[in-house]
Amino acid sequence: MTPLIEVRDLHFRYEDGTQALNGVDFTLHPNETVALLGANGSGKTTFVLHLNGVLQGEGSITVCGMPVNKDNLAGVRSKIGMVFQDSDEQLFMPTVLEDVSFGPLNLGLSPEQAVQKAKSALEQAGMAHAAGKAPYHLSAGEKKRVALAGVLAMNPEILVLDEPNTFLDPPAEGNLLHLLKSLPQAKLLITHNIYFAAALANRAVFFEKGKLVADGSVEEIVQRFNWTYDSLPADLRYSAQRRF
Repeated sequence: MTPLIEVRDLHFRYEDGTQALNGVDFTLHPNETVALLGANGSGKTTFVLHLNGVLQGEGSITVCGMPVNKDNLAGVRSKIGMVFQDSDEQLFMPTVLEDVSFGPLNLGLSPEQAVQKAKSALEQAGMAHAAGKAPYHLSAGEKKRVALAGVLAMNPEILVLDEPNTFLDPPAEGNLLHLLKSLPQAKLLITHNIYFAAALANRAVFFEKGKLVADGSVEEIVQRFNWTYDSLPADLRYSAQRRF
C-alpha cells in the first residue's frame, strides 16, 4: 500500500536556536488515524506545519506522491486539510456558507460550484441549518464543525486535527468524535486527551525533544511513558479525564 505521507530524517531549528525537530521519520497509510502524543514543546505542531510547507526544514517529505517543495505547494495543500485548535482562526467571512465556500473558490471553482461544495460539506458536518448564520453567533462546538466543513469542502485526502476538542464541553466533544469517526479521510490527531485519542486513533506516535521515540497503539504508548491523567500539566487534566 502506497503511503499518503512519508517523512525521512526531518530536522528543523527555529531562528532563536531551538532544535524543534531532530531526525523524524514517519509514515501515514490510507485509512489510518494516528495520534501524535507528547508534552508541550516536544515538536508535534512543528512537525505537522512541515507537511503542507508552512515550515521548511531539512530532510524529505512526500505527500500523496508529491515532494513537499515550493513547486508543489498548491497540490500538497489541496491534499491536506488543517483544522486548527482555535476555530476563530479559520472563520472570518460574514456567513457560514461564505466561509465554507471560500476554499473551493480559491481552488478555481465557479461561485455556483463552490456553494454546492459548501452545502454538501455543511450537510456532512451536520451544520446545514447554520448556512446563513454569522460564525460568531455559533457555539464552540458548532464553530469546530463549520471549520471542519470548510476543510471538507476542498476534498482533502488527509485531515490534520490540532487539539480538536479544545473549548468543547463533553456533549460537543462526543458529537465531534462521532463525526470524525464517520469521515473516510486518513487523519493525524494532535491531542493531550488520551481517551479521545484511544477512541479515534488506531495508532499513536510519541514525540520527545524533537524526536519520534515510539510508535504503537495508544494503549502501548500510554503504558510505556506512563502518560496518565496524573502525569499531565494541571491545565490539561480537565480534558484528559473525559472518557468516550
